[in-house]
Amino acid sequence: MTNKLRYFIGNWKMFGDFSDFKIIKKINRFSHKSKKLYKKKKIVLCVPSTLIYNFKKKLSSRYISLGAQNCHYHQEYGSFTGSLNAKMLKSAGAEYIILGHSENRLEGETYQAIKKKIISAINQKLNVIFCIGENYKEKKKSRTLSVLKKQIKGSLEKKFVNDKIIIAYEPVWSIGSNKIPKINELRNTIKYIKNDFRKTFKTKKYPKVLYGGSVNPKNIKLFSSIVEIDGFLIGGASQSSKKFIDIIKNYYK
Repeated sequence: MTNKLRYFIGNWKMFGDFSDFKIIKKINRFSHKSKKLYKKKKIVLCVPSTLIYNFKKKLSSRYISLGAQNCHYHQEYGSFTGSLNAKMLKSAGAEYIILGHSENRLEGETYQAIKKKIISAINQKLNVIFCIGENYKEKKKSRTLSVLKKQIKGSLEKKFVNDKIIIAYEPVWSIGSNKIPKINELRNTIKYIKNDFRKTFKTKKYPKVLYGGSVNPKNIKLFSSIVEIDGFLIGGASQSSKKFIDIIKNYYK
């Protein structure tokens, strides 16, 4: 049920300009110095689309990959003013992409739209970070597991069962709130996602499942006790090289 590799994925959200490559440069320098952890961790930074090409040109590293934060579902060029598709993001240098994030779901993104985006991203051989999570009202009504099941079935299909799909469990109520799930609850939720995925898509392989939601250098050690977690999707803390590096350091302490 567990994988040896741990993902540390930063989601910069709507943050950054060209000068902020210095953040990635410091993280890259740390990665080179911590080669003994190289086979244990994978660092991905999902930056605004405006920065991907510039950062990719400056970044010559096997330790860090760049990702995008969303895309349009249409697979080819078309009349979609202001939109970028997976093909364009891949050509800019993205290797990963975040899809299904709660912030986009709140804007009206449907299960079907997310599914189309996943298909488009997979066709471009992008690694998909597929976000799922319940809101506070759903949690209070003990609907967490049923909500996660619905989100998975609504946007994934058996043909998506491959190493290109990474599930990120992000409780909506936890994002940016400094509130995190109780460790036993989180452990059980991660186990449920992995087991239900295998059952739903009739596969022997467990999916890689990350946790996201108010992850910071102080609480990361708590999460390290949950061996079923394959890594972390890190929001605000990834906008600081020190905080992001400290998260990795403290996880392995």
